[in-house]
Amino acid sequence: MNIEIRAATQADTTAIWQLVRELAIYELSPESHTATPEDYARDMEAGNFEAHVAIADGEVVGMILYHIAYSTWRGRMLYLEDFVVRDTMRGQGIGKLLFDKFLEIAEQKDCKLTKWQVLDWNEPAVNFYEKYNAIIEKEWWNGKLFV
Repeated sequence: MNIEIRAATQADTTAIWQLVRELAIYELSPESHTATPEDYARDMEAGNFEAHVAIADGEVVGMILYHIAYSTWRGRMLYLEDFVVRDTMRGQGIGKLLFDKFLEIAEQKDCKLTKWQVLDWNEPAVNFYEKYNAIIEKEWWNGKLFV
């Protein structure tokens, strides 16, 4: 199977939204996925995030969605907001292609750090990141408020 990794366009925002929906269901929290495809299109257009997609047989089967953030300790950082490969396409190296692209982008943007979140019970994802020698922090707690 030939997989193409390319920068996402406005035409991809609905497919990206659908993949995030699949992720929300997998993470047992579909009610928390309240952003709409229109939100994605507007926010991509505004430059709030960038994305790359994996294409197989003309269809979006995976994606990375990321944005620049800033670490006061390290400097510019690339934050991986979401990383999804369609369930039926996993195990074929698509995730590696996407994550390698993410790391390449971080280097191109002169980032000093990349960061993301992974659920503690998502053992396949934790194992994937550990293959990259990623540091999976367990001492920092996340804080958030909905406004």
